[in-house]
Amino acid sequence: MDGALQPVQEFRQLAADMLARAKQHGASEADVVIADGQNCSVQVRLSAVDRLTRAREKRLGLRVFLGKRSASAATSDFSRESLDRLVSDTCALASAVAEDEVSGLPAGDVMAQDCPDLDLYDATELATEQQIELARRTEAAALAEDPRITNSEGAEFNSSSGRVVLGNSHGFLGEYRSSSFSVSVSPVATEPGNGGMQRDSWYAVQRKFARLASPESVGQEAARRTVRRLGSRKISTMRVPVVFDQETAGSLLGHLCGAVSGYALYKGASFLIGQLGKRLAPDGVTVYDNGRMPGGLGSRPFDGEGLATRATTVVERGLLASYLLDTYSGRKLGLPSTGNASRGVGEGPSVGPTNFYLAPGSSDPSEIIQSVRSGLYVTELIGFGVNMVTGDYSRGAAGFWIENGELTYPVEEITIAGHLKQIFADIEMIGNDLEFRGRIASPTVKIREMTIAGN
Repeated sequence: MDGALQPVQEFRQLAADMLARAKQHGASEADVVIADGQNCSVQVRLSAVDRLTRAREKRLGLRVFLGKRSASAATSDFSRESLDRLVSDTCALASAVAEDEVSGLPAGDVMAQDCPDLDLYDATELATEQQIELARRTEAAALAEDPRITNSEGAEFNSSSGRVVLGNSHGFLGEYRSSSFSVSVSPVATEPGNGGMQRDSWYAVQRKFARLASPESVGQEAARRTVRRLGSRKISTMRVPVVFDQETAGSLLGHLCGAVSGYALYKGASFLIGQLGKRLAPDGVTVYDNGRMPGGLGSRPFDGEGLATRATTVVERGLLASYLLDTYSGRKLGLPSTGNASRGVGEGPSVGPTNFYLAPGSSDPSEIIQSVRSGLYVTELIGFGVNMVTGDYSRGAAGFWIENGELTYPVEEITIAGHLKQIFADIEMIGNDLEFRGRIASPTVKIREMTIAGN
């Protein structure tokens, strides 16, 4: 995936030049982001290539401050004339906007001092035909796994790599490279006799190609997940224990992540306002956000403002220990940044997670299921019925009914409901099966009781 990425020294010099030009145009502070990347995406369906995209992109984003006024802009045209115009236009735009008393770069003495190698980049180059073959193998494995797998919505293989350079007028200049490889497939199963159909999917993603699960294992798991949903039933409305599998428990962590974002907090759009230091969950619940995890899908040596990333304990033994902040939201709340500034090229920073996860417990997922006399095992969530201001939670779901500690039959067309504060307070068991397939991850989790709305 190395391709023809531009030499990093050229970008470092370009960043320094842009900062100097911004100063000449009257900027009191400025920062610049340069991103150079390429990606390839292949989708096959029933072995035929359905979609193929290969792209290369190079962009530069500039943010300038004129006192307490600021503006951002971006370009993919790196000609001298274009960059000169970008500087002058951005400074002119900044002069026209209202002042914001908490705007500005982070202090110069808090910039990242180190740039460790976090094992984020793999130079493996895959030809287009190789990627097509990997997608075909994934789909073929799913179709061959079980005779009830009768169709496919397609398999995908994606690869990307790139470099980010960030510099600012405090003298910070840093860069890092990263890559990712992913494979997924969505098979369709048909129920013999009545013709009922179900679909499900599975996927894998890694920074390094050699660490990616085999196409065959992904296809087989997707088939297993699809076939087990055949014969789904509805159930009656009741209150019972609910077990969330890895994927659906990860979505609960996503809601927590959104609620501890500095922007949601200072805008009054979080159910966790004023909860710092207070109990959120039982002692066994600890949640981290770790931007320095080697090979992590959200890892990076510095954040979108040039501050060092770090390991932040968000929930410590059940107590809400930290919010996630960039400089701006931290100033709004009177707190220091946690190194969680995230930004696109040409945009101002916001808050984003790095590797946000619930620390695994000691229970095997099978033990968690065995602990439930009657309850629900959730494998899919549907819709967006979550009010982040109040914490009210109601989502469509599918999964399996648990009876006497065993998964008995699949269920669908149900809704699970509760309140996020109560859901976290009612965590009873945590699995030992934590796996990262994204920036937010969780092991299996058992909730003491939730409302299930069915027939």
